[in-house]
Amino acid sequence: MAHISFNQRYTISCMLKEGYKQVQVAKAIEKNKSVVSRELKRNSNARNNN
Repeated sequence: MAHISFNQRYTISCMLKEGYKQVQVAKAIEKNKSVVSRELKRNSNARNNN
């Protein structure tokens, strides 16, 4: 299981707000793109479109 740190979560958030693609974010935090995808799905709020 691929755990991610608080700093990696922060990096994901910042990079996505700047318009980077999930693949680029995954490379930056040195994780597989599926890890980023799952993190976004797990922590999204469908009501707020986040």
